[in-house]
Amino acid sequence: MAAVEEAEAATSCGRMMREAEGWLLRGLLLCALAAGAGWCNSVERKIYIPLNRTASCVRLLNATHQVGCQSSLNGDTGVIHVVEKKSDLNWVLKDGPHAPYMVLLDGYLFTGDVMQQLKGSSRISGLAVAISKPSLHTGFSPGLRCPNDGFGVYNSSYGPEYTHCNMTVWNPIGSGLSYMDFGFPIFLLQDENETEVIKKCYQTYNLPANGSDPQYPLCAMQLSSHMHAVTSTVTCMRRSAIQSTFSLNPEVVCDPLKDYNVWSTVKPINESEKMDPDSVVIASSRMDSHSFFWNVAPGAESAVASFVTLLAAAEAIHKIPGVQTLPKNIMFVFFQGETFDYIGSSRMVYDMQNGHFPVKLENIHSFLELSQVALMDNFDLWMHTDPVSQKNHSTEESVQNMVQTLKNSSGDTNITMQVIGASQPLPPSSFQRFLRARQIPGVVLADHRSTFRNHYYQSIYDTSENIQMNYPEGLSPEEMLNYVTGTAKSLADVATVVARTLYQLAGGSGNTSTVRADPATVTRMLYGFLIQANNPWFQAIMKAELKAVLGNGPLQYYIAVNNPVNSTYIVQYVLANLTGTRQENATKEQCQELNKNSKLYDYSWVQGAPYPNATSPRQPYCVMSTVRFSQASSPAFELQQWGSTEYSTWTESRWKELHARIFLVASKQLEIITLIVGIAILIVSFVVTYFINAKADVLFTNPGDSGAVAY
Repeated sequence: MAAVEEAEAATSCGRMMREAEGWLLRGLLLCALAAGAGWCNSVERKIYIPLNRTASCVRLLNATHQVGCQSSLNGDTGVIHVVEKKSDLNWVLKDGPHAPYMVLLDGYLFTGDVMQQLKGSSRISGLAVAISKPSLHTGFSPGLRCPNDGFGVYNSSYGPEYTHCNMTVWNPIGSGLSYMDFGFPIFLLQDENETEVIKKCYQTYNLPANGSDPQYPLCAMQLSSHMHAVTSTVTCMRRSAIQSTFSLNPEVVCDPLKDYNVWSTVKPINESEKMDPDSVVIASSRMDSHSFFWNVAPGAESAVASFVTLLAAAEAIHKIPGVQTLPKNIMFVFFQGETFDYIGSSRMVYDMQNGHFPVKLENIHSFLELSQVALMDNFDLWMHTDPVSQKNHSTEESVQNMVQTLKNSSGDTNITMQVIGASQPLPPSSFQRFLRARQIPGVVLADHRSTFRNHYYQSIYDTSENIQMNYPEGLSPEEMLNYVTGTAKSLADVATVVARTLYQLAGGSGNTSTVRADPATVTRMLYGFLIQANNPWFQAIMKAELKAVLGNGPLQYYIAVNNPVNSTYIVQYVLANLTGTRQENATKEQCQELNKNSKLYDYSWVQGAPYPNATSPRQPYCVMSTVRFSQASSPAFELQQWGSTEYSTWTESRWKELHARIFLVASKQLEIITLIVGIAILIVSFVVTYFINAKADVLFTNPGDSGAVAY
């Protein structure tokens, strides 16, 4: 009897313990499920302050190298030290007792020399760069001194004296920072308020006082930007290919940089018809830029000013009466990915050579390219030509005809067309990729005679301020959209020269004095592309399903790997709006049906503007244009020649997450004591639990049962 009752007591005790465990598990599960509501992460929120407006340096790779930055797998942590002058570096590099350090670096110190010092030290765990406003007066370019070196037209067999910028160093202030490899994370702080929070934390906890070292707790920072790809494009693409072949869940570690070129023609092209030789005049510009930090590429002078000018020229040409009857066609091309060894132009040339593009190389009559054009000195615009191809008499004659036409077209504008001596090579330009394939007469227009006038080439400071887009104070966004700046007027003059020249190169013989680009159109484009993309004009010319690409603030012009990027879409629809024809009576269904069946034109159903006032419903309409996309991905990846020296091989590493946060860190001694105490409590709890479990039959016996046992 006693044995039976003891067994029942033990069973009851076990049941109670299982129920307690069940309630504990339910509590943990409830806590986990409620984490999104903030019930169980309040401790984390009290410990960490996230930095939400940051941009990270990421890893890029080509055929031979990896460049950029990365953190360890779980992020890198260090004690914060603010560096506002060069002498402050001594603390983090030699004197400070709490290494490793996270350096908060003032923007003007973010130079090649300083970064080389930090790169060579094991006492640095990461870097946060405070953006400088206004822009640096001394200039800053993390790009190369010789951009796109080795991928242009000049090589050992074609103008060897011009290779590697031997004659002209185009970007002399280029530090090459964007093409160095750093073993620690580097983040850009884009919010001045967050920068001030970090500095206040540093001043409160980390600032040495009275000559003594700061004491714990100290303000620390964690930067997380672990990259999956290593070594080179050859390595990462091979690993991705092996994963795709043998794994059911392949893990891709890098992606090729790619997007789309945007192009259109004055006269529609029927792909089934053969075109005459020398029947197309090409006008081009680039759409992309780059900086040290991922997807922060404002590109005002290096890209935006040139493609805005070409868009304005395209509008002016389409307004010329009888332009459809010109003997030659005019093709406008906006290349993507040119910063990374001419991705867009090399792909178009490749497609032309292999019959994958309606225009072939032999169809090209001449080539006019707009390079950097916004920073003219006394309105001088320089005409760059290739000295090697002009050794051929026929080519020289065609080039000189282009030069003279450009000069004649500048009449009644403020622009002065300047000629450069035959001894100087072409600057970095898409035209070079076409010259590699065929001797084509061409001119590259730029605001610089030799070295770039842009002191912020490929940097975060190449913004609207760099091209002197100045507005009177107190203007509303609507007023800024339509305010014609001085920059807009000068670029409209450049567009006028380009439009008149293209018209004459295409065989136009009419009076060109009436051909003029519209400064109002130029100023609206500059405002939209550089200050506020989400404006009434851009809204009206976009498809409703693409309105999200406008975003808030200025666009960025990094090519990326997810395509098309926002800027490519907007250039497409701006070009269609400026050169297309509105189909007044077409419905949405009719517009879509026309687009499905047409091989000559593209039909787009766009949102339209509110009518008759801003509070009214939008009035959508159908636009017919010749605007098209073409691939802007390097042929190296189609050919699987990942180590190519002929084509661009740039890839971008994949990553899990990019984040930054600050917190207070305790001393190592306190952390060790906390760990030891925690382990001791854990051991004691195990011992207590063991003895409670072993004596459960005694500890949890009902008092009334003792009498029954005595009998």
